[in-house]
Amino acid sequence: MTARTANDQRFREFKMPDVGEGLTEAEILKWYVAAGDTVADGQVVCEVETAKAAVELPIPFDGVVHELRFPEGTTVDVGQVIISVDTQPGAGPAAPEQAAAPEEPEEPQGRQAVLVGYGAAPSSTKRRARKQPAQQASSVAAAVQGELNGHTAPGVAGVPAAAEAAPIAPGTAAEKISPVPGTGQAPGTGQASISGRPLAKPPVRKLAKDLGVDLASVVPSGADGIVTREDVHAAASAATAPVAEEPVAVAGAPAAGAVTDFAARETRIPVKGVRKATAQAMVASAFTAPHVTEFVTVDVSRTMKLVQKLKADPDMAGLRVNPLLLVAKAFLVAIKRNPDVNASWDEENQEIVRKGYVNLGIAAATPRGLLVPNIKDAGAKTLPELSTALSELVATARDGRTSPADMSGGTVTITNVGVFGVDTGTPILNPGESAILAVGAIKLQPWVHKGKVKPRHVTTLALSFDHRLVDGELGSKVLADTAAVLENPQRLITWG
Repeated sequence: MTARTANDQRFREFKMPDVGEGLTEAEILKWYVAAGDTVADGQVVCEVETAKAAVELPIPFDGVVHELRFPEGTTVDVGQVIISVDTQPGAGPAAPEQAAAPEEPEEPQGRQAVLVGYGAAPSSTKRRARKQPAQQASSVAAAVQGELNGHTAPGVAGVPAAAEAAPIAPGTAAEKISPVPGTGQAPGTGQASISGRPLAKPPVRKLAKDLGVDLASVVPSGADGIVTREDVHAAASAATAPVAEEPVAVAGAPAAGAVTDFAARETRIPVKGVRKATAQAMVASAFTAPHVTEFVTVDVSRTMKLVQKLKADPDMAGLRVNPLLLVAKAFLVAIKRNPDVNASWDEENQEIVRKGYVNLGIAAATPRGLLVPNIKDAGAKTLPELSTALSELVATARDGRTSPADMSGGTVTITNVGVFGVDTGTPILNPGESAILAVGAIKLQPWVHKGKVKPRHVTTLALSFDHRLVDGELGSKVLADTAAVLENPQRLITWG
């Protein structure tokens, strides 16, 4: 057995698995182990986030962690090795691997021919160090400046060697470098570049552009007349400093109000994981399913009274009872009375698929983005069962522990925008679903009740539906029935 085969059997590699629904990548959120830690079969070693949710990955073998291949925060493709484990930690150091073929000798410094008779021969000739661009430009500029002033720089006869190496283009230096009368220097600088532009490094030019500073107006303080970052900042500060009198407008001068570094006050957030998947799904849904949204404002005072009674009911002890629970039950009753609304569109077969079950999605805002897990077969659950499932679903979603299976197969969704104090909205369908109900804030408002204006608990419901599946009449019936149950909750018994 070769050393390579022995090592392959000893060090086991764990690859990023497909955690559900054919997802192609996942981000490593947190490692629970480090190199040298002992792990056992089934032990969770890391948490990853896919486009659906955050999931924990267990290791499928025993041993000692040999290497973590990727740091936290890295997005890894499915199938890539993320961790290796030494399954024989007591076997001593790993055997050196034997190469399958003899290694080629290292090439000496310099270029070598790959085949005999081809390629460049090694050369011992050393290239002369090039003169620094700034020094070259400054020497040329000094020579040109001297010619313009009627004399030659010390040690320069006519045009220096640097100028010969970089000939002056017609109409550049001689025309653009004009000395200030009585000084013999270009305006605003101690020296000028051969192109007539102030000498500055690319990062400094970028800074000047961002701050709206004209480099030609900056007095350089660097060696050989080079403009530094400090010179640019000083010029920007001087431009924004208050003055006693209104300045005279100068053509081409930047406005003081425009001298603002907006890029420095921007924050870029990578779009990945759940947020990226949500964005793609919403775009696909908005431009695939023809949305229609209808609204109704309803008096839910009796529903609010029922919530208080249920909280005191011994049969609901330990369960979370809130208006969303009764809205969900009312929506399910309305769907039961109008079952055709619970369907999906099969584009490939050009068919409408009517569902004999209701998987009720609940939109949940989480730090990682919007999640829409659903309660499987919600229409068949009692009120206590629905309350338990709803509480578990929301808590799991906010903790980022929702599994991909919990977010697949939804048929309709509820989004509660009222918790943010919003009256209502026009929600976008979850892809593949037929309808989504938005519940607005429940507020005390003046309302005509039994012929008199009284303060009543009022909310606005908005129902968006896929007009390929649901026509206006059917959508209106579902919304009206939901509102009717919330207005008079005894219909939960008579209609349910």
